[in-house]
Amino acid sequence: MIGKTISHYRILAQLGGGGMGVVYEAEDLKLRRHVALKFLPPEMENDPAARERFQREAFAASALNHPNICTIYEIDEANGQHFIAMELLEGKTLKHLLSGKPLPLEQILELAGEIADALDAAHTKGIVHRDIKPANIFVTSRGQAKILDFGLAKVGRRDDGATLVGNVEMPTASEKDLTSPGATLGTVAYMSPEQARGEDLDARTDLFSFGVVLYEMATGKLPFPGATSAVIFHAILSQDATAPRQLNPQLPPKLEEVIHKALEKERKLRFQSAADMRADLARLKRDTDTSRSAVAAPPAAQSQPRPWWRSKSAVGIAVILLLAAVAAGGWVYNSRTSGGETIGSVAVLPFVNASADPNAEYLSDGITESLINSLSQLPHLKVMSRDSAFMYKGKDTDARTVGQTLGVRAVLKGRVMQRGDDLEISAELVDARDNSHIWGQQYSRKASDIFALQGDLAKEMTSMLRMRLTGEDEKRMAKSYTANPEAYQDYLKGRYWWNKRSEVGVRKGIEYFQQAIAKDPAYALAFDGLADGYNVLGNYGYVPPKEAYPRAKEAVLKALQLDDTLAEPHTSLAFVMTDYDWDWPGAEREFQRALGLNPNYAYAHALYGYHLYKIGQFDKAIAESKRALELDPLSLIANRILGQSYYYARKYDQAIEQYRKTLELDPNFTGAHRFLGMAYVQQSNYKEGLAEMEKDLAISPGNTAALSEIGHAYAVAGRKLEAQKVLGQLDEISKQKFVTAAFMAIIYAGLEERDKAFERLEMGYEERSLGGGAIILSDPGFDPLRPDPRFADLLRRMNLQP
Repeated sequence: MIGKTISHYRILAQLGGGGMGVVYEAEDLKLRRHVALKFLPPEMENDPAARERFQREAFAASALNHPNICTIYEIDEANGQHFIAMELLEGKTLKHLLSGKPLPLEQILELAGEIADALDAAHTKGIVHRDIKPANIFVTSRGQAKILDFGLAKVGRRDDGATLVGNVEMPTASEKDLTSPGATLGTVAYMSPEQARGEDLDARTDLFSFGVVLYEMATGKLPFPGATSAVIFHAILSQDATAPRQLNPQLPPKLEEVIHKALEKERKLRFQSAADMRADLARLKRDTDTSRSAVAAPPAAQSQPRPWWRSKSAVGIAVILLLAAVAAGGWVYNSRTSGGETIGSVAVLPFVNASADPNAEYLSDGITESLINSLSQLPHLKVMSRDSAFMYKGKDTDARTVGQTLGVRAVLKGRVMQRGDDLEISAELVDARDNSHIWGQQYSRKASDIFALQGDLAKEMTSMLRMRLTGEDEKRMAKSYTANPEAYQDYLKGRYWWNKRSEVGVRKGIEYFQQAIAKDPAYALAFDGLADGYNVLGNYGYVPPKEAYPRAKEAVLKALQLDDTLAEPHTSLAFVMTDYDWDWPGAEREFQRALGLNPNYAYAHALYGYHLYKIGQFDKAIAESKRALELDPLSLIANRILGQSYYYARKYDQAIEQYRKTLELDPNFTGAHRFLGMAYVQQSNYKEGLAEMEKDLAISPGNTAALSEIGHAYAVAGRKLEAQKVLGQLDEISKQKFVTAAFMAIIYAGLEERDKAFERLEMGYEERSLGGGAIILSDPGFDPLRPDPRFADLLRRMNLQP
């Protein structure tokens, strides 16, 4: 389905699927927005009951205009396929969010209030959902609840049997047409007693199911567990659930009361409406917030020149208490581990943004990166780098799985909540061998105290890991790159956008780096970020190299002038020297300097591999790429660079295997399908090669690198007219934006039109685009040109030896 157009929707990626539908991300070509398309599975297209349920889902949900119910745009049929177009949500289901653990109280109350409000809106319209469960509740990246899947919804009926939603009539099959005789609707563990008995249902059945969900949110457990449906039915009908506070003593008594009332087996004694349940939850939330404010409120202002808590004696007491807490934490850790042995490897997973504002995502990402960078300064601690850690962003994966995949002993997880100028951070260190809790802590600080907060967290982490720090280690850990918290936040925002690698994201990142520099002109890392931004603009072909790389070099030299001990700017400078200056010895020196400063800097190892295969040192390139993957096994960039090292070494079978591994990590990673296709083409497998390149083009429409390789494949396959057509496309695109001349040169090389190929290569030489756009020394696509003296002359002028 990927790349196909259905009606006026172009399919971009598969998001998931279940028994009643497969969901894809798609672009609405009319309104230019991204949507989710849910297709009825092919095997159900001829099932009237399945089609009816599918239609019911669309009709019921589309009648509900509510912020906590997934919006339905339309239901349609095209080419014999029924589909629903709906709002595209970013986040995860409540099922994945829970994963056997209770949620924080504040999040429970926030989500529960929204779910109750959505149910009230549905019930007011005469719609009973009948399948409320965590898998049908989505939690967006902004922390907002959305109810999904109204496929089992019961809607009101008139006396004449017509189905009503509000005042709108919907002709529909009878209830018995949707299920087999005697069947129960819903999911067993979340059914109400009346649902389990097969009785007529009303809105109160949703409130019982919601009570089960609320119990699970509060305790991490189901109230009526069982290994079989029969056991669960028996528990629902005749057994009381364990009191929630026995499983989670931190729950307020009032919340336990709400849960008990929702789980009343006799529906007359249960909440009678979602509005009543919503009101009780709102009161509880208000009382909880009020009590928190009272505890957090500062003492009344005194007419003293300096608050007591800023005095030297108070600071001394605070330091003593902090050291005592750390020491106590270390003692607890010793009691839990065999002999208190040192933990030598850790992965810091992306902290969850628990704020309601998606614009705060940069903060949770930034704190994660800062912790990774701080811990990476310790020479005896193996720390997974950003790329591998961020492969788990948005996924609720248990520590044991992470440990097995990344080869680490411990995993740090955390959450960040920002309200105005207040920050709340919780962190938990988990033993990856058995998922046992090693250490956990919560912090409440002002955003302006973010440096101290990160420092405290890093120190406690090293204590829990049983790391013995030397004085030099402590200096590295305590190093502050800016004293300006606003500049630091701008830097975090810059890195957040830069990491997206899209042109819009990189340009936005550059703006934030410039703002950070304006606030702190001595901020070396901000200058390095600025350099990285311009490097990506040049390397990805977003702007002409002569516009991007000189700015990158100016910024990175300033970063090194401010701090020559940072590995990052040495790596950035080496990249400029490789891609633009063609100063191969200079790049070698800078890579060696970077790796001398930080031997565990995976990104430097990966880019060093990139440099080495560009100059034909393939064995070294493969070794460096493998070293990068040892340090960062899930890094998409490092995985792809290893594949490219094999490709340019003409080891096509190994390249194909490596690209497949890369695509297993992310099937939508730009460039991986293209290089896989190029390897197939070199084996004269043109059909497979073109298919892979087309996938790359579908992921990134208008990608000129993918177009050029498609044109080259057509050329070497003897399909000259199609190759010429691609040349025409690239020529048209070049009238609108920059297209590196090497992309056309490789098509002409495939067509064996040498003069035109060299004409384009000369243009590439003049525009300095031959470094990033084409690996001219070793690219097999240029093999037809190698006997020509002009090729050797070009290499000589690029400081390369044939």
